Amino acid sequence: MTAGGVAAGRPPIRVLLADAAPMQRSGLRMALADLADVDVVGEATDGAEAVELARRLLPDVVLLDVRLPRLDGLAATRAIAAAADPAVRVLVFTADFSDELVLGALAAGAVGYLGKDVPPGELIAAIRTIAAGGAVVAPRLLARLLPRLADTAPAPAATAAPALDTLTEREREVLVHVARGHTNAEIARALLVSETTIKTHVGHMLGKLGLRDRVQAVVLAYESGLVTRGA
Repeated sequence: MTAGGVAAGRPPIRVLLADAAPMQRSGLRMALADLADVDVVGEATDGAEAVELARRLLPDVVLLDVRLPRLDGLAATRAIAAAADPAVRVLVFTADFSDELVLGALAAGAVGYLGKDVPPGELIAAIRTIAAGGAVVAPRLLARLLPRLADTAPAPAATAAPALDTLTEREREVLVHVARGHTNAEIARALLVSETTIKTHVGHMLGKLGLRDRVQAVVLAYESGLVTRGA
């Protein structure tokens, strides 16, 4: 394994930066420069350029600000997600946290939404997660959106509830915490176990339910009736 936790010999994660601010792009490039498993392959200054470069360079991850000139970030995300190569995945990295923007970005095809105030380590972890096929939404954003997800969730699905029977009691407990937007550290404190143990439970829970990421786990928890608004 490399220092970044990536298997030796695996190609680096190709990242395209899309931000109108030169200083922001420079800071991101510097933050990623020393990583053996990440390679910044291009920079876009507006949404239209981001779409064009994403189609030409085929990066693994497009790190994109939602506020872009010429073509806004939501439209750019939609165009990138609709492109022929589904391996190009969008991580929105922005200072804008309105519910409409977060929901709009996810609806447009983004698989991640982080604020620009996150520590570098969290951003790097998100890039790796998304490149590996997962999704990342900042826990505080997810927690704030839960009431709206609850309002729009369909009635409990007949097929979703039986799937929960494959979980142990502790895994069901962890799923409830995940659905409420709690981080692994918060769950660990609540259940009086280590964060590593919680990571293991989350991995087992996702695997048993055939889910890709925590966002899908939240949806299933509401669809199955395991978690309801206010519960």
